[in-house]
Amino acid sequence: MIIGGVVGPVILTILVVFLPAAGARVVRRLVMTSLTFSLPLALSALIVNVFFFPGGTTVLLTIGPIRATAEGLAFAVEILARVAAISGAITLFYLTTRPGDVVVDLERRGVSSRVAFVVNATVQTVPAMVTRGQTIVDAQRSRGLDTQGGVWQRIRGIVPIVGPVILGSIAEVEERTMALEARGFTRPGRRTLLWWPADRPAEQVVRWLLVLAVPGAIAARAAGLL
Repeated sequence: MIIGGVVGPVILTILVVFLPAAGARVVRRLVMTSLTFSLPLALSALIVNVFFFPGGTTVLLTIGPIRATAEGLAFAVEILARVAAISGAITLFYLTTRPGDVVVDLERRGVSSRVAFVVNATVQTVPAMVTRGQTIVDAQRSRGLDTQGGVWQRIRGIVPIVGPVILGSIAEVEERTMALEARGFTRPGRRTLLWWPADRPAEQVVRWLLVLAVPGAIAARAAGLL
């Protein structure tokens, strides 16, 4: 967002998303997962900006009262570059970082156990719901539910699938809450950790460089260098 344009976000995506993903050997999963989650937003941004960009004068295509402009297309490409960088970074984090490691490291740094639990639950929500949804779909198919027919059959199959997913999520939250209470989750004071992820000096240097790069990019943008 700070760098702006198209070239900057593309270079950033290559350096901090695709190169680490190649090192972790998750490029294919990264691309597929990132496209799955960002495609609706990307298509919406593309259509809205190309056809309804305010102030566009260079007309590329006319469909009735709707006009596609070059200015809208340029802005849409810029938005798509940003979406690719953001969704790629989030997906890379999800594919290469275990939620348990994040929770333990946050607690080691003094973060409240409640906040750490919220972070863990947020990271695990989507994959848990996907797994539960697939299990429910298989169970409903074994009972004769048609989820692969025409459009009407697919629409009719939404309620028997979505309902159990939501109810199952609520039941899981209750079970997890009871399990945490039984393990003394709400007790006051910091907990004693028996293990935490290794934090190498090189990783600390890179982390601080990334933190310092943010105000540096802001200063460069304010000075007109970006």
